[in-house]
Amino acid sequence: MNQPDGLPVELALRGSGATLRRASVEDVAAIVGLLVDDPLGRIREQTAPAGDPEPYLDAFAAIDADPNQLLVVVTQDGEVVATMQLTFIQGMSRNGALRAMIEAVRVRESHRNQGLGAEMVRWAVAESRRRTCALVQLTSDKSRVDAHRFYERLGFSSTHEGMKLAL
Repeated sequence: MNQPDGLPVELALRGSGATLRRASVEDVAAIVGLLVDDPLGRIREQTAPAGDPEPYLDAFAAIDADPNQLLVVVTQDGEVVATMQLTFIQGMSRNGALRAMIEAVRVRESHRNQGLGAEMVRWAVAESRRRTCALVQLTSDKSRVDAHRFYERLGFSSTHEGMKLAL
């Protein structure tokens, strides 16, 4: 299975605590709910009951089986309130460096602005260091101006222009 990652961990938040842990198949519906609880997600994600859960369950199975993937959720009072995915990419550049890619950081709207997202990203950076990554990267849609400021406050800088080709 995946490399030991020290999960679960308790995150210290203003006024309350939260548990960051590896996601389980039972969390898939909540994760999809977090993806949909977002202006861009409402456009590109399927939602139950009309949506088909199979693509999400298949994706979860592939992510969970891959030692280079780590899908986590954050719970408070037993309820999933946030998620993110870490992907570890071995490359040839930078002397064969390993890099981490942070993806799909989502915090339930009712739990935003409490420090949860920052604690999640700090944990992801620490986990990337623990796995000896040379850098941590992420992409953020150009329309997410607030998210860009958030990541800059955490030390990230906009160094590249990202491009995508929809297939």
